[in-house]
Amino acid sequence: MVTAAQPLTYPLSVRHLGPNWYATVMGTAVVATAGATLPPHVPGLHGVLVGVWAVSLALLLALLAGRAAHWARHRDQARAHLLDPATAPFYGCLAMALLAVGGGALTVGRDWIGMRVAVALDAVLFTAGTVLGLAAAVAVPYLMAVRHRVEPGQATPVWLLPLVAPMVSASVGPPLVPHLPPGQARETLLLGCFALFGLSLLATLVMLPLVFARLLTGGPLPLPLAPTLFLVLGPLGQSTTAVGTFADIAPGAVPEPYSEGFGALAVLYGVPVMGFALLWFCLAAAHVLRARRHGMRFSMTWWSFTFPVGTCVTGAEALGRHTGLIAYAGPAVMLYAVLVAAWGTAVAGTVRGLLRGELLAGPAPVPSAPRPVTVRTTSGAAR
Repeated sequence: MVTAAQPLTYPLSVRHLGPNWYATVMGTAVVATAGATLPPHVPGLHGVLVGVWAVSLALLLALLAGRAAHWARHRDQARAHLLDPATAPFYGCLAMALLAVGGGALTVGRDWIGMRVAVALDAVLFTAGTVLGLAAAVAVPYLMAVRHRVEPGQATPVWLLPLVAPMVSASVGPPLVPHLPPGQARETLLLGCFALFGLSLLATLVMLPLVFARLLTGGPLPLPLAPTLFLVLGPLGQSTTAVGTFADIAPGAVPEPYSEGFGALAVLYGVPVMGFALLWFCLAAAHVLRARRHGMRFSMTWWSFTFPVGTCVTGAEALGRHTGLIAYAGPAVMLYAVLVAAWGTAVAGTVRGLLRGELLAGPAPVPSAPRPVTVRTTSGAAR
């Protein structure tokens, strides 16, 4: 239970500003990028999406500054975040925030900042996000094995976060291919993104059974963590988006028959994976509704409803492009409506929590006799 927080005072303290806050950037950026390729053309929508992307860019810059101050002034707390198995996986969010904003620069931001600046910004953020994502994909599982000493009963979908970051690189990297010189450069980048796709996919397939087994054998997750079940949609929707993007870019980047193979992969991989994503969406929604009935309150984990759902929107859009089926256009629009509603709810809850001084307050006291599965609140991520 969270103790009553003091009213907000200025300036805001960054001591408890954890890496989970980058989820706000991811969730905002995906609203812009997912809406940019929706099947129906809505007058005036594109201008709104450009504005949303600009907000995500501003959020990214503000959080980078805040986290830099956090590391400079509160190094002890920063180290505690890395050594906390409930917080360390959120370092994958830093990489995904950089990648999401960079990908949005080419998708919608170019109409505001110009194509040349958009390409340069995307290239910088893609490079930084990919390097940090690969580092998190190695470092976080290493820390979990060597320092954290976690148990199977502690498995949550949060463990997937550092492993999904390379998949985001795989999906946002291919649009940079046409801006490279023909030949080796283009093929190297596209196949490099394909390697990132495989890296993330196989790592997710190793981790996901632990999460599913914990859910079946250990019972429902603690109420604040129930929204994190939607994080499983991230690798599903993002991988479908990635293979669709490979198929879009492959002609002219890689020789035949590989370019045609990417087109076949987009459908043969994407259709069954999006089918499983629909199953998991229903399962996760049922758990969240149950948690809500049992008193689940707003926390930063509610941002789990945004980016993962957004990847399913872009995945459905990719399948619609490559199959030509209207059956994927309808779900894409409905999922986007869910995404916008979830984003608005998360924004309202975050602003309210900041004004009340709750979200950046210190962690709540830990019960003296915790249950086998507990919520660790060093970063305030599961408040």
